[in-house]
Amino acid sequence: MDYLLNLAHRPPVVIPPDATVLQAVELMSSSRVGAVAVVAAERLVGIFTERDLMERVVLKTREASTTKVGEVMTAPVESVHPNDDPERALEQMIDHHIRHLPVTDDSDHILGMLSIRNLLQDRLEKARREAESLEAYISADGPGG
Repeated sequence: MDYLLNLAHRPPVVIPPDATVLQAVELMSSSRVGAVAVVAAERLVGIFTERDLMERVVLKTREASTTKVGEVMTAPVESVHPNDDPERALEQMIDHHIRHLPVTDDSDHILGMLSIRNLLQDRLEKARREAESLEAYISADGPGG
């Protein structure tokens, strides 16, 4: 069932809202991710992304070493449930112009972080398998078939 969770980055990279932007950037860099989930009391309260860094910190000339993530994160945050349809998740990302989507349970506990890259790679792999299957079907049809 948990199809989206199998595609997501797990465990998710998380940071508390009282961490500094500099700490978040260091964590994003060392984890090689473009977004971190902001978690308080074990619940997802926001997301901090590369876009937040550029628009809410750099362009506003805020100091990364003193600005708290909770001051510049995106909240409320869009999320999906592990059992949601991958096509629906992709549409949600496109409709809201976002590249990262937390996967949460019914209590807003974050289980993983889905990127648009995860969904597009999955879609590409499905298309490849379908093409190979069609090619095998056509190739198996012998003379007179």
